[in-house]
This record gives sequence, structure tokens and C-alpha cells, in this order.
Amino acid sequence: MSKKKIAVVIPARYASTRFPGKPLVDIAGKTMIERVYAQAMKAKLVSDVLVATDDQRIYDAVKAFGGQVRMTRNDHPSGTDRLAEIATAHPELEIIVNVQGDEPLIDPSTIDAAVLPLVEDERTEMSTIAARIREKEEICNNTVVKVVRDACGNALYFSRLPIPYYRESDDNDGQAHYAHIGLYVYRRDVLLKLASLPPTPLEKAEALEQLRALENGINIRVVEVEKRSPAVDRPEDLKTVIKALEEAQTFVAPPVPGNSTIQLR
Repeated sequence: MSKKKIAVVIPARYASTRFPGKPLVDIAGKTMIERVYAQAMKAKLVSDVLVATDDQRIYDAVKAFGGQVRMTRNDHPSGTDRLAEIATAHPELEIIVNVQGDEPLIDPSTIDAAVLPLVEDERTEMSTIAARIREKEEICNNTVVKVVRDACGNALYFSRLPIPYYRESDDNDGQAHYAHIGLYVYRRDVLLKLASLPPTPLEKAEALEQLRALENGINIRVVEVEKRSPAVDRPEDLKTVIKALEEAQTFVAPPVPGNSTIQLR
């Protein structure tokens, strides 16, 4: 498969209940969306990165640092629907990577790890990533989504509850639980199919959109990675990100795309 047919799309909206204007928040001299974009540009298995937004302020900010951006409709209920609009406009794309716009420390190798199953096997429809939970208190934290996999590495179920449940022990020490990380890779036709389907019962029960895929028979390959990058969900999360950024001191300004295969209108 041609590398030029794989694109990272970063859905970004200004409105947020818990953190309005999050994509434009300053993180050590650069906006969050610029830092996410820069990290995505370092992934080796993708050649295109673009931001999909419905806000002129975000659009202008991305243009200002030389990034690709496309204005989308403002009535999308989810980031998946926003990605589907991009996929509809660009039929040349075969694989679309959904990178969340609130992970300024996303590791480029994590993006590559998620993309690889779709590159290596044409039968793989969709993929995501997970990391083993190291902090015991996170196992019962319903904001940390857990995932269980089958013998082939495909998702069996996602839940906010601690799955699997170890019936024979009250102690979680030594027991494996995996946290789902919200990065998704889709084949174009699978993305368009998902966006066209109505919400499903389990999806609505758990408030987890990925369950729509499982309930409709779409397999999701779950790739295990070593660690999770901190996401910015609330303003207080910025402290963790800035501290990690200061410790790592590995961020550079994003390169200006010069040979992109996607021409935005």
C-alpha cells in the first residue's frame, strides 16, 4: 500500500464543556494543536497530516504555523463524523488515522504501531491501542476505559468497569488490565460505514463509540504499547504535560508540509 494514501486527521473543535478553547491553549510557547500536529508529522508510516475543525480561530492558527487544515460542518456529533467528512472529500485516502487533538505528547511510534496492522494485512479493518495499567487505583476508575482482547489481538469488549473480573481474588496485584487509548485507524470504507450507522445499545450504555463497531461485526485490532501519553482533558492536566515537556526537552517546531498529496480547498 502506498504511504501517500495514509493520512492522520486531527479533529479539533473550540467548544468543550470542561475546557473551552483547548486546541489553542498555550503550552510552553506553542498551541496544543501545533504540538499534536508536530508529533503526528514525525510518524513514519503516514505522509499527510491535517486538522479538521469547524472553528475559524483554529483554522487560522493551523494556517499560521504552516499546517494543513480543512473547515468542516459544525453539526457533527463526534470526531468520527468529522473524519468521515474528510474521507468523503478525499477518496484517494485508503487509511485514515484519528489522532486526538488533546495529546500534545503523543509518541509518533505509537501512531506507526497502530497503523502497521492495516498496512501488513488487508483483512484488518480497524485498529486502536492499549497499555497495561500500572496504577492500581485506575482499574476501578470509570474514566479509564478498559479493553479485553481475544487470542488474535482483536477487541472482545471495552468497558468503564474493571474487566476482566478476577473472581478468585480480591487483590489486583499481578493481574493484567489494559487501558484503552483513543487513537483509531480505519480503512476508508469502514470509517464511512461507522459514521452512517446509528448509535447501538452497548455504545449508549457505556458511552463508548467504539462499541458501535463491535456491535456491527467490525473487528478492531488492539495494539499494545508500553506507555500512555498524558492527555489534556481539563485545565489542571496542563501541569502534567508541561512538566513532561520540560523533562523530555525533545519537541521541535513542526516542519512545513511541502509535498502533500492532499490539496485542501
